[in-house]
Amino acid sequence: QLPGRLFVVQGCPEEVFPHLFHTWGTTRLTFEVDTEPPARRRDTAVAELAARHGVEVIREVSHTLYDTERVLALNDGKAPLTYKRLQSLLASLGPPEKPAPALTREHLRGCRTPCQVSHDANYGVPTLEELGQDPAEVGPHLYPGGETAALARLNALMERTAWVCSFKKPETEPTSLSPSTTVLSPYLKFGCLSVRTFWWRLDEIYQGQQEHSRPPVSLHGQLLWREFFYTAGAGIPNFDRMVGNPVCLQVDWDDNPQHLRAWREGQTGYPFIDAIMTQLRTEGWIHHLARHAVACFLTRGDLWVSWEEGLKVFEELLLDADWSLNAGNWLWLSGSAFFHRYFHIYSPIAFGKKTDRDGAYIRKYLPVLKDFPAKYIYEPWKAPRAVQERAGCLVGTHYPQPIVEHGAASKRNLARMK
Repeated sequence: QLPGRLFVVQGCPEEVFPHLFHTWGTTRLTFEVDTEPPARRRDTAVAELAARHGVEVIREVSHTLYDTERVLALNDGKAPLTYKRLQSLLASLGPPEKPAPALTREHLRGCRTPCQVSHDANYGVPTLEELGQDPAEVGPHLYPGGETAALARLNALMERTAWVCSFKKPETEPTSLSPSTTVLSPYLKFGCLSVRTFWWRLDEIYQGQQEHSRPPVSLHGQLLWREFFYTAGAGIPNFDRMVGNPVCLQVDWDDNPQHLRAWREGQTGYPFIDAIMTQLRTEGWIHHLARHAVACFLTRGDLWVSWEEGLKVFEELLLDADWSLNAGNWLWLSGSAFFHRYFHIYSPIAFGKKTDRDGAYIRKYLPVLKDFPAKYIYEPWKAPRAVQERAGCLVGTHYPQPIVEHGAASKRNLARMK
């Protein structure tokens, strides 16, 4: 619809950009501010290259609701460590900027994009094979990418006015067979959906209703949690690791590759945990409270494995893996920062039962257990052998025994956290 083409350029930025500046006669380089440390180092290097080549650099804040550097400056250069403190700082800045209007031909009048016959060969979107992925191994395509899909999903959700206004994150169900939240996080992460567009669409609905939920549990509240962790990630050194992180509790975690592997592969012997990890590996998304459960299980709850190891797995498998949010939530759930109620442990047995006593979620993602009675679906090792035989699954043969005894492990870990 507009006179432009997408150019996908592959290579080291420090090597690619000088060539492009020369080849295209570039006079201006515009990019979105990225707050992640590796990205900041990259962007600084590219900006220096641009300056040496006489190219003007324009940086725009658009991936977050607010400029994190401005928020940090308001807090004496330090990251706010509580949600309430962040809210106080943002209140002084006023509401977020409204999204920029869509581009039109009028905006691009006089701009011509040179395009050659060899464009797709030189600048086309790479295939899965070129990215090192085997298409045959790709799982179900539940969340197609792109702005069109993002806006369609947003529009469908915004039609559910009552649901939007009553939304409270802690009351949504981690065991729902279809997502009980928005699943807009992958689209926000990749920039397919503008966070400001989402904010102001919500605001339009809230303004038309007498009653609606409020932060921190509302949908606006979820976007402010995103700002909280982005600001923390921008202001706290070594945010994604324990050593050198000034807000992180220093814990002598166990080095246990076997436990880490069992957790990652959904082989812990706890069906609720294993079902969550199976959904993650096959679909690339799990509910926020499901993330809580498996993060607690890996770290302070049961296995006493470092949250940094869990962070790496989530970074690999989550469609919405976001450096700041991923690190921040692992710090939180492991009891290492922000949230120090380390005695609050998610039971790998009782927690799932709150919303799914029959175990439909487990039956979906662990079909080996699908014929177990509801009485034993969360604890199949307690089923008499005759019940296991009728279910066609012998614990210890077709499905693993529990990797640890939860009661003993959690009690031991609580003592280690004190």
